[in-house]
Amino acid sequence: MSVRKLISRRRVILGTAAAAVLVAAYAGIPRQADLRAFDPAEMARLETAMWRDYYDKRYAALFYHLYASTRMQFGFSPLRSLHIAFSAAEAAKTFQPTHSRQEADAALPALVAYYRDYAAAAPVAFDVEQAARLELDWWQARREAVGPNDYGITIARVAALTYGKGVDDAGIRHFGITRADAMAFRDAKGEAITEADWVAIETKLVDAYRSLKASVAH
Repeated sequence: MSVRKLISRRRVILGTAAAAVLVAAYAGIPRQADLRAFDPAEMARLETAMWRDYYDKRYAALFYHLYASTRMQFGFSPLRSLHIAFSAAEAAKTFQPTHSRQEADAALPALVAYYRDYAAAAPVAFDVEQAARLELDWWQARREAVGPNDYGITIARVAALTYGKGVDDAGIRHFGITRADAMAFRDAKGEAITEADWVAIETKLVDAYRSLKASVAH
C-alpha cells in the first residue's frame, strides 16, 4: 500500500472515530430536562398518537412517539429519552395482554425504571415506586368498571406526586379527571371509533394539559 493511500485510510478512520465520539457525546451529555417545559397542545397531539399506537399494537410507532415527547417536550438527552421510551413501551406491552392485577404487576419493573429516569427532571424529589404503583392502579382501574371521576383522581395523584403539588390543587384535579374522561370516551367508542372521535379526544387532552401547565409552570 502506498504512503498516500495509507495516509488517506488513516484520515478516514480518524474521521469516522471522531464522528462517532461526537455523536456519542451529543446523545449522552446530560440536558437540563424539566417536566414543566411541555407545550400543552403538542403533548395532547403526541398522547393521542400514543393511544392510537397502543390500541393498534403498533409498538414501534408507540416507541417513537414516547421518545418524541420525552426528548422534545421535556428536554431529556437523546440517550436518556431512548431509555425512558423503552421502559414506557415495555410497560405498556407487558400490561396489555394481562387479565388481573396480579398479572399486571409484571409491568411494575418497567414503570419503576420509567419514573426513576423521569425523577431527574421533576421539580421536587418523589417516591419513584409509589408513582409507578399509582400509574398501574389507574391502568387496572379502567378494566374494573371504575368510573373516570374515580380513576381520574388517581391520575391526579400521580401528577401531584411528580410535580410536588397537592392532589386538592384545582388544576391538577382537572387534569386528572379530564384526561380520564378522554380515556373513557375512547373506551366507549371501542372498535367503532372514528377520525372525528380522535379529534374530540385530542381536544379534551389539550384542555387537560393546559390545566396541568397552569398549575405547575411556576
